[in-house]
Formats: sequence, C-alpha cells, structure tokens
Amino acid sequence: MSNSILFPNDFLFGAATSSFQVEGAWNKDGKGESIWDKICHTPGTIENGDTGDVACDHYSRYSTDVKLMKQLGLNAYRFSISWPRIFPTGEGEANSKGLKFYDHLIDELIENEITPFATLYHWDLPLKLYTAHDGWQSEKVVEAFVGYANYVFKQFGDRVKHWITFNEPQVFVGHHPNTEGFKKTFGINKGESERRTDAIVELQNVYKAHAQTIQAYRDLDHSNGGKIGIGINLLPVYPISEHPSDQALVHIVDSEANRLYLEPVLLGSYPSDLIENYERMFKFPFPQGETSLLKSVLPLDFLGINYYTRIRIGFNNPEEITDDASFAKKLQARDIQVNPPQEGMECSEMNWEIYPDGLYDILKRVDEEYNPPEIYITENGMAGKDNKIIDNLVYDTDRVDYLRQHFMQANRAIKVGVNLKGFFIWSLLDNFEWFHGYSKRFGLIRVDFDTQERIWKKSAHWYRQVIENKGF
Repeated sequence: MSNSILFPNDFLFGAATSSFQVEGAWNKDGKGESIWDKICHTPGTIENGDTGDVACDHYSRYSTDVKLMKQLGLNAYRFSISWPRIFPTGEGEANSKGLKFYDHLIDELIENEITPFATLYHWDLPLKLYTAHDGWQSEKVVEAFVGYANYVFKQFGDRVKHWITFNEPQVFVGHHPNTEGFKKTFGINKGESERRTDAIVELQNVYKAHAQTIQAYRDLDHSNGGKIGIGINLLPVYPISEHPSDQALVHIVDSEANRLYLEPVLLGSYPSDLIENYERMFKFPFPQGETSLLKSVLPLDFLGINYYTRIRIGFNNPEEITDDASFAKKLQARDIQVNPPQEGMECSEMNWEIYPDGLYDILKRVDEEYNPPEIYITENGMAGKDNKIIDNLVYDTDRVDYLRQHFMQANRAIKVGVNLKGFFIWSLLDNFEWFHGYSKRFGLIRVDFDTQERIWKKSAHWYRQVIENKGF
C-alpha cells in the first residue's frame, strides 16, 4: 500500500474516556458521591434529566470494552480514575472494591498490549471534600488529592507508566463552576470579579497539587521509567480583522485562554502581562502561587493537548479605538465579537467550528515556545448527528472527514519536528456529555443507552485501517 500520510513506528494510536462519563455504578461497591452525582440528581440541571448513574455501564462491561479496543487495534487507552471510587469521602480508608475494578481494567489492557494512560482527576471531586472545604478553594483539598494520588501510584504504578495529573484545569476552575447547573446545585451566586478571583485561587491550588503530585511520583522507587504530565485544552486565538486593536485583543485573550495554563506548568511562572491586566481591571493583587514548587518539578515528562476548535475575536467597530483609553474602555465594556459566523466553515453538533489547521498551529507554537520533551494529543474528536444507521453500522462520514483532516495536521506537525508521540480520539464510546447528558455523541462506538449495545461506526472502521497501516 502506498501511503501519503505515515506515522512513526512507535506512534501511539489511542482513544480516551473519563470515569464519570462512562463507568456508571455511581453508588455501587462502596463508591462515594461526587460533585457530579449531586449535580445530576438536582432536578433541572442536565439536559433531558439525564444522569451519570449508569452511563455506558463500563464498570460492569469493561472487559467487553477492552475487547472492542483490541478489535480496533488501539495500542493505548486513556482513562481516568474516579477519586471517590477509591476514597469515598476523598480521604481516609481506601475502598478495596474500587481498587479491584482498576486493577482488573489495567491488567486486561496490558494483556491485550494496550498501553494504559491514567488521568488522576477528570472533574469528579468527592462531594464531601467540596462541601466541607469549598472544593479547590482550600489547601485541605490539595493535601487530600496528593494523598489519593500517592496511594494510587503505589497500587498501580508497577503497571501504569503514563500518568496525567489533571484534565483541563481551565474548564473545571473557570467554566463549569459558573454554569447554571452549578449555581442551582450549590447555591453559587458571584459576580464576575469575585468569580475570577476565586478561579485564580483555585487554579493555583490545582497547580500546587499538580507539582506536589509529580514530586511524590518521582520519589517512588517504581517510578523509574514512568512518565507524568498534564492535559490542557488549548484554543488558538485569531483576530477577526487586521486592525491593530484586534491584534492586541488576541494577545490578551490568548493570555487568559492559553498562557495562563501553559506557562505555570512549562515555565514555572504566570504571564506577567496577564497579572498586570488582572490587577488593573479587577483591582486585586494577583497571588504568585507556588512558582518555586512548579519550577522544582520541571521539565514535565510530557504535555497532553486537548484540541477541538479555535477562537476568533475582535472589537465591534475597531475604528473607534484611537488610543489606550478607548481600547481599555471597549475592553472593559466587553464590546467585542467572539466567534462570529464565518461563511463556509462547518460546525460540530456542539456548535464548535471545525478548524483542523488550528491543531497544527497550536502544536507548532507549543513546541517552539515551550519545547516540552514529548507531546500527546490527549483529546480530539467531534459530536455528530450519527443518525444514519444501516445494517447495524453508523454512517458517520462527517466524523471520518474530521478525523482524517486532524490526523493530517498532526502528521504535518511531526514533519516539521514537533515531538508528537501519540493521538487519543475523544471518545472510544458515546457517553455522558456533562450538562448535555446523552444528547451529544462523540464516540467511535455508538452506545444504545437503553440496551447498552455497542454498535460500530464508519469512523471506527476507518481508524482501525489507519492503525493497521500507520497512516492513510
């Protein structure tokens, strides 16, 4: 076969899931309640009244799902560990039945020559820690997380050699806590300035936990040969126009959307220009956080990048901006356009613009500016309609085209020297998509949530061929 797109022989072709989105068994075998269990059980918070109580029933069907991975040809699988399944209250005595589930899952992956990538935190914070300590606002939660992580390393570190501390900090410290579902469940009612201040405190506590967790992992004897990193959702930012004010706005938005999350874990510092903007606009001293601690664990062994879409941004009537004062006035008034419709651009069912070139741009930028030892695409995929099913096969040709284009951009990055080591499609299975419930389908494999039947999609067959040929 003559391939136009070829990947290195050691490239990892994977798929990803998260514990809350696929496992179900929300209160089975001693598992504690998480904040997302509480949210789901609060009426009016999740689309169609869906919950994660059963999800894909992966807790009971993991063996079947590993067989699916093997049939797909995956050589890596990224999953997350449910903190409250291991420690029902977030700390204290471990739950042996929860440990046994992950023991069996990891063993089956290894038996099937599938490399396990384990994420320690994919948003399912133990509810008791949240209610007792106000979540990531408290260093008590940092201490509990590091204890949980250290325990998990000791249990599984002999077999799991790739660890991710946190998935998408900018989402769980900045976006989800400010949604109507969180407000309704936990009575949150804060203004923008207070929310931003809280988010910075939470982010710095998360990064303190991240650094302490890396140090704990490296201190363990069996960590030799293992690698640990973090997964960050990146959004390349582009100006709507060529006006200088839009170019300046891009820099500000990029600092908030990307650099605030990249630089602490890759440089051990926070962007100085962003600190100045926060202090000027929100009138509070920006705490510097644990920068010495963050520096002490550099470099990361790898960076995980989640990529779905881009941001296009610009001012309304930028010609009205003539000096710094008018720029600041428009900025504070939020007199801006974000992602205005662009002719000819397609969107996924999440209404996210499909922009494959953005993946290349973000990979090349991260490589040039921060030079992490290794990079993995830890999430990339699309929600599709998936409503054409013939002879028990889902004809998701839009997803095939999406993945083909994004794999081409990944390959393009490798060709210019980016040390990209693997690609994890989101997601292995259709699953519980947070506030959207089961209304959005991202999977390579369709799940009938009434019967739990797994149904292959065209994209799964396409991916199997890509893996077999190491390209297309």
